[in-house]
Amino acid sequence: MQYRNDKYGNPLSILGFGCMRFSKKGNAIDIDKAEKEIMTAYRNGVNYFDTAYIYPGSEDAIGKIFERNQIRDKINIATKLPQYMISNAAAIDRYFNEELSRLRTDHVDYYLMHHLTDVAMWEKLKSVGILEWIKEKKASGQIRNIGFSYHGNTDNFLKILNDYDWDICQIQYNYLDEVTQAGRAGLQAAHEKGIPVVIMEPLRGGKLVNMLPEGAKKAMKESGRGWSPAEYGLRWLYDQPEVTVVLSGMNSEEMVRENCKTASETAAGSLTPEDFAVLEVVKEKIREKEKVGCTGCRYCMPCPKGVDIPGIFRCYNAMYTESKTQGRFQFAQTVGLTKEPAFATQCIQCGKCEQHCPQSIPIRQKLKEADKALRPLPYKIGIDIVRAFMFRKVSAK
Repeated sequence: MQYRNDKYGNPLSILGFGCMRFSKKGNAIDIDKAEKEIMTAYRNGVNYFDTAYIYPGSEDAIGKIFERNQIRDKINIATKLPQYMISNAAAIDRYFNEELSRLRTDHVDYYLMHHLTDVAMWEKLKSVGILEWIKEKKASGQIRNIGFSYHGNTDNFLKILNDYDWDICQIQYNYLDEVTQAGRAGLQAAHEKGIPVVIMEPLRGGKLVNMLPEGAKKAMKESGRGWSPAEYGLRWLYDQPEVTVVLSGMNSEEMVRENCKTASETAAGSLTPEDFAVLEVVKEKIREKEKVGCTGCRYCMPCPKGVDIPGIFRCYNAMYTESKTQGRFQFAQTVGLTKEPAFATQCIQCGKCEQHCPQSIPIRQKLKEADKALRPLPYKIGIDIVRAFMFRKVSAK
């Protein structure tokens, strides 16, 4: 296993165990199977385990596993505050103490504000006293490092990143999301500030393995590397020194061993021009199914009315390269749940975006098509309800 240091020089395994996708036995986590997988990872050098309050049964399961194998002090636990459920200061302590109880520990190594999509969510937490709370918990040793996990656009990521002295951050990033969400720009900005970056969804929830077009699989096979699709995705990330930890939701011992092997063999800067060429073919084959030829260059931005043009097109394309449900879910996360609306319906048909588009995309027409596909009435109502909940007024008491 290879390691990269956190902000304070502590070594973190470049492969992290994402604890959201454990196998189930009936309606509960199959804890015996999960224990075998976790301990296989531990014996192969994995020391970073990521969970969250809302992952059903996860905190409790790993707490039991670490306790009965007596390895709590030999690994790092990362878990998260469900900030979207916080309405007052008392709720912060309530959730945190419940997490400590589930995890059977007196401290959390890396504690993240979960699922920020807009700087307004961070501002809401500040209004109920999160800064003072963090200071107190770090002073007591109950929290060793503080951070945030993020789904949203690059601009909001940078605002959150620069607003506080963070110890760590977590972003969605893979060879298809290079210029979306926090993107490479966010990754590099965090690295320049000395903030370690943990990667989630390195394989788009397995879609860069299980849903690859045949042409993409063929390009990988004919490369002569002998790498699986998963290995290509992980190696692309490990090649970048700015990446600290890559999370994988491993739910078989075979998967654990394969990913540990990749993490033991791959060094930053080791991919060749030929390797990158293969991945370009893979991306090209995936994009053959896309509805809009948007490359995410952002020359169309900023829109004078705040429409997130590349964000909308990325989600529209995901409906056809992944699934309609996934495209709409990604839209809700990255476009629908920003405090300042960024919907296509805000377009006033000024045409400025089309004047700057290198791909000559008829943006105004495609925005109408995308909005119709991404926001059928039930989804529109659902997004409106969630927005009202997430951006509701909170109390400092």
